[in-house]
Amino acid sequence: MSQDFVIDFSPFEINSALLENKQLVEFKKDKTDLKFSVGDIYLGKVKKIMPGLNAAFIDVGYGKDAFLHYLDLGPQFGSLKKYLGTAISRQGKVPSLHRFKNEPDINKNGKISDVLKVYQSVIVQITKEPISTKGPRLSSEISLAGRNLVLMPFSDKVSISQKIESPEEKNRLKTLLQSIKPRNYGVIVRTAAQGKKVALLDSELRNLVVSWEKVFFQLKEVTLPKLMIGELNRTAALLRDILNVDFSSINVNDYSLYREVKEYIKTIAPEKEKIVKLYMGKTPIFDQFGITKQIKALFGQTVSFKNGAYLIIEHTEAMHVIDVNSGNRSKSGNDQEANALDVNMAAAKEISRQLRLRDMGGIIVIDFIDLLSAKNRNTVLEKMKVEMKNDRAKHNILPLSKFGLMQITRQRVRPEMNITTTEKCPACHGSGSITPSLLFTEKLDDQIKNIVKDLKVSKLILKVHPIIAAFLTKGIWSLNLQWSLKYKCRIKIREIQTYNFLEYHFFDKFGDEITK
Repeated sequence: MSQDFVIDFSPFEINSALLENKQLVEFKKDKTDLKFSVGDIYLGKVKKIMPGLNAAFIDVGYGKDAFLHYLDLGPQFGSLKKYLGTAISRQGKVPSLHRFKNEPDINKNGKISDVLKVYQSVIVQITKEPISTKGPRLSSEISLAGRNLVLMPFSDKVSISQKIESPEEKNRLKTLLQSIKPRNYGVIVRTAAQGKKVALLDSELRNLVVSWEKVFFQLKEVTLPKLMIGELNRTAALLRDILNVDFSSINVNDYSLYREVKEYIKTIAPEKEKIVKLYMGKTPIFDQFGITKQIKALFGQTVSFKNGAYLIIEHTEAMHVIDVNSGNRSKSGNDQEANALDVNMAAAKEISRQLRLRDMGGIIVIDFIDLLSAKNRNTVLEKMKVEMKNDRAKHNILPLSKFGLMQITRQRVRPEMNITTTEKCPACHGSGSITPSLLFTEKLDDQIKNIVKDLKVSKLILKVHPIIAAFLTKGIWSLNLQWSLKYKCRIKIREIQTYNFLEYHFFDKFGDEITK
C-alpha cells in the first residue's frame, strides 16, 4: 500500500490530506492561528469547584472554562502538585524529577474539594478540544509524545504498544527502556519503536525529559493562565503519528513549510527525508493530486460507493446515523441474501474510511441491509473490525442486532470535520432568477478591456471553472485568442476545480489578484 501526504498552505489555513493508494482517507483543515490543540500543557487556575460533578472548571485562556474531572487528575496528582509548588516557591530552582520524592497516590474514590481549591494553580493537559458549546476537556495525568516513545512524568511503568505482536520484541523493548529511563518517569513504547536501536530511543527519551523539566526551571514570574508546552502543529503531529515505511511522498506547496517539514522528518526518520518534495506547479496542489474532486464526492450527505449502492450520513448532537442503501445496483441471480451481504461488505469498507475522513466521534449507528443468516451478520462484523484496524482513534464495535443495526463508539477529541459540498448558484445568488447567460462573455470582454486600458498590462491570468475554461479555449479561433489579439495582451486561462460554475478572477503576471 502506497501512502502520499499532501499539504496545502495559505496565510490563514493549512489543509493536509493523507492518500492511501490514491484514495483520500484523512483530511485536516487547520487555521494558522488555532489555539488549544490536543496535547498542549497549561498552567491554569481553578475557577470553580463543582462537588456534585466531582469536577472543577479551570481557566486556561479559552472563552469557556475547561473541565477537569477528579478521575482525570491521575493517581500521582499529589506529586505533581508538590513539584509545581516547589518550582513556584523557589522561582524555578527545583531539583530534577529523578531526585524528587513522590507523594502517595491520591484516593481513586476521593473528592475534588479534597485536592483542589479555588484560585489554585494546576498543571493540566488538553485531552479534547472545544466542541460545540463545550470548553476544552483536561487531564492532569501528563504525557509527552515523541515519535517512538510517550513520556509519563511521576510514573515508573513501562508499557508496550499492543500493535507490536512479537513477544521477543516486546521483551527486548521493555528490558531496554527499564534500563535507560530515569527514576520517576514512566514510558509508553509506541509501535514505531519496533526494531529501533538503543541509541535512538535513549536520545529521544532524554529530549523528552529535558522538554518537561525545562518549563519548571523557567517558572520565575507566573502569569496565569500560561502555556507551558505546546503540542506540535497538527501537520507535524500527524506526520509523527502516521509516518511509516509505506510513505512514498510528502508534497508541500510552500517553501518555508517545506523546509520545516523536511527538518522535522530528518529528526524523526532520516531515511525518509528524500520523500519530502516542494510542489511548484501552476495548478493548485489539491487539484493536481485529485483531492478536490474526492472532497466534493465524499463529504456530502449521500456518498456512492459501489455499483449504485450508497450511504446516507446524518448528524445529530447525540449521535451519527449511517443508512446503507443498495440503490439500483444490478443483482446477480435471485439470491437476495448474497446481494445484501455483498453490499454490506463494500459499505463496511467505505464507512470505515468515512469515520476517519470526517473524524466522526461519539456514538455511530449503522443501519445495514437486513441479513437473515447469523453467519453473514458475523462476517460483516469481522469485515468492519479489519477495515478499522488502521484507525488510530480508540473505538469499540458491537455485533449487528437482529434488525441489522451496528453500534460503534469512537473517540472524539476535536470537532468533527464538516465540509459543505453544495454550492450556491453563482448566477442567481440564491434568488431563483438570473441575468441572461448570453451576456457572460461580454462581461468578461468588458473587464479585460478596462483592465488593459487602465493598468497597461501585457499579460493576464483568468481563473475560471473547468467547463468555462473549455468553452473559452475551444477551437482554433477561440474567444481567448480573439481577446489576446484584440487587446494586445496575452491572456492565460487556468482551470480551478473549486470555483463555482460562473465564478472568475483576474490575476497579474505576479499572481496578485486584480480586483478592479
